[in-house]
Amino acid sequence: MEIKGEAKLVRIFVGESDILHHIPVYERIVQEARKFHLAGATVFKGVMGFGGASIIHTAKILRLSEDMPLVIEIVDEEEKIEKFLPVVHDIFEEANCGGLITMEKAEIIKYVSGKK
Repeated sequence: MEIKGEAKLVRIFVGESDILHHIPVYERIVQEARKFHLAGATVFKGVMGFGGASIIHTAKILRLSEDMPLVIEIVDEEEKIEKFLPVVHDIFEEANCGGLITMEKAEIIKYVSGKK
């Protein structure tokens, strides 16, 4: 599969300790993205951040946090992303966790899936 041209970039911000049925929320979102045959998903772990509750989470040695900020990035065609977003909404609702979803335009220069 090859994708080129205009696309959407979705960023999903969650906490590392957000759990849904004993599975981390970020893991569940990535699994669902795969089921939707999205081009790919990457999870980034932040070293410091805060969310809606304004509690600072940091990886500093003297203030170890078990709830580091995570960002999941997904890029794909707008139509596929739009179909996927309600799934993320449902995961947030079911997990009763906070989070943020942003979306912006992206231009794919080249994407070719692996030959596996």
